[in-house]
Amino acid sequence: MEAVFPEIQKRFGFGMMRLPMVGDQVDIPQTTRMVDAFLAAGFNYFDTAHGYIGGQSEQAVKTCLTSRYPRDRYILTNKLSNNFFETQEEIRPLFQEQLEACGVDYFDFYLMHAQSGSRFEKYTRCRAYETALELKAEGKIRHLGISFHDSPQVLDKILTAYPQIEVVQLQFNYLDYDDPRVQSFGCYEVCQKHGKPVFVMEPVKGGSLVKLPEQAQRIFDGLESGSNASLAIRFAAGFPGNRAVLSGMSNLEQLEENVAFMKDFRPLSAQEQAAVEQVRGVLRGQGLIPCTGCRYCTEVCPMEIPIPDLFACLNDKWRTGSADTSGIGGGKPGDCLRCGKCEEICPQQLNIRGLMLSVRGELGL
Repeated sequence: MEAVFPEIQKRFGFGMMRLPMVGDQVDIPQTTRMVDAFLAAGFNYFDTAHGYIGGQSEQAVKTCLTSRYPRDRYILTNKLSNNFFETQEEIRPLFQEQLEACGVDYFDFYLMHAQSGSRFEKYTRCRAYETALELKAEGKIRHLGISFHDSPQVLDKILTAYPQIEVVQLQFNYLDYDDPRVQSFGCYEVCQKHGKPVFVMEPVKGGSLVKLPEQAQRIFDGLESGSNASLAIRFAAGFPGNRAVLSGMSNLEQLEENVAFMKDFRPLSAQEQAAVEQVRGVLRGQGLIPCTGCRYCTEVCPMEIPIPDLFACLNDKWRTGSADTSGIGGGKPGDCLRCGKCEEICPQQLNIRGLMLSVRGELGL
């Protein structure tokens, strides 16, 4: 199956969900430099979605990439996201809007976004998969896939129901590898069983595997093997079924660092693997909130509470004993209506309403 895919160069992709910002707007000049540097280094895979950065991600794709390079220079993935349609009739107009926003005539990959047991029921009720397959037959989608956040059992059900699915995008990193909530490796094994290549998202878990506690950092410092990010990304890329690893890079420096070690990829050595296992144990012992900062929750919160920012502050307090909340705007934890919309959309399946009580109590907000 992989042989019919467009050639994703060097197994590494540019995830356009965490682009550089100036205030609340994407930094277009810096993003353009990042796109140029990425392509110049021999990479070609880009990933976006309609809701990323409040719609700005697709616009940045058009401004920085598709309007400046011929179509055969890049591979582009987009997604059908749950909160932008309620009926089958709404899917085609949304898809056309996505094509126009990105400035292309087709998507190389189109994913049913953030599939879980409950979302799969909606997508099947709305015949989303059938509509996407029709679009594929029309040449507007080259390959159909899913991104997924649920158990191996649910994934097996979806891949059995729709064998036409060609690729699965999974959250996969060394912390979630055997986590009983995320079950990254269990889902990976289901993909292997069905012969589906994997695209990896969150290899550094929203940046939380970059900034490590001192005890964990000492372990990696002893390796002299490169940055924390490089170890995390190389871990994910080292599995044979993982066809591409995405990184959401928020500045040119991050991009240059990542392409430097992925240009000539080498899997982790036995010594590096052992160090990763040690660091995993340290992180598990800290009991931090495993939020990746995807900000899906903030898109649906009626009180505009900056949930990921508050969780990051609480993690800082648990890790260091103090936290700076002075720069956090928006709604306060006490404004929470306990509606549960955030929990319905959270890929990490966090008990956000309960954690808001902890934030309010421990940070005094």
